[in-house]
Order: sequence, then C-alpha cells, then structure tokens
Amino acid sequence: MKSMTTDELLNLLDANEDLHIIDVREDFEVEHGMIPGATNIPLGEVPARTAELDQSKAYIVVCKGGVRSANACEYLAEQGFDVTNLEGGMMAYDGELEFK
Repeated sequence: MKSMTTDELLNLLDANEDLHIIDVREDFEVEHGMIPGATNIPLGEVPARTAELDQSKAYIVVCKGGVRSANACEYLAEQGFDVTNLEGGMMAYDGELEFK
C-alpha cells in the first residue's frame, strides 16, 4: 500500500497541486476540522459510495491516526482505485483546517 507523510502532503498543498482527499472519519470527528478540499466519506459508507469516486483520479485517504484510512485504502485498491494512505492521519497533520 502506498503511503505518504503529512509533510509530503503539506508540500503538495503548498504547491497548489490538484489533490483528491477522502476523509474517512465520522461526522463528530470532522467537526474538529478537515484538510481543505477533502471529501468526508465515513469508513462504513465507503463500499456504498465508491460510485461517487473516479477511477481515473488518485486519492489520498485520511483518518484520525492512519488505521481506518489504511483499511479504506486496502478496500479501494481492491476495487481498482489508486490510493495513498496518510501516515499518522489527522493526529500528525498540522496544516490548515476547514470546518463544515
């Protein structure tokens, strides 16, 4: 499974790269802030919502600590998606946040 550090993600965000980020945390968790531009799809909803995703795009998947996002990456990779897990999740992320 591909992974990246939060520093690598911050560098991509700073460079204004066109990123596709999926936040698999629950609603009560994303109330504390999300990575700007991320789409919230709680882990339990990922299988039912894969039709919302575009297989021609690469996705970065994030959760609180990196475990749920790794599970989501494993599932999405099996479905043919290009996914990268964010190591350490939001606990390691110290960049800008946006709030729902």
